[in-house]
Amino acid sequence: MQVFNVQGMTCGHCVKAVTRALQAQDAEAIVEVDLGHKQVKVQSALQAAQILQVIREEGYQAEAV
Repeated sequence: MQVFNVQGMTCGHCVKAVTRALQAQDAEAIVEVDLGHKQVKVQSALQAAQILQVIREEGYQAEAV
């Protein structure tokens, strides 16, 4: 499970947008979002750099933990 700090997520729509974007790249990805801690946990075949790129393309600032 890879963990990322993601700034700018505030609601369920944000969670869905990030989850859908990641699963569009890897349909088997497991995505867990914690809005309170501003973290996204991802279990995926994607590399960390690819995950960061997808999250950033959705308009959020992200960094690996």
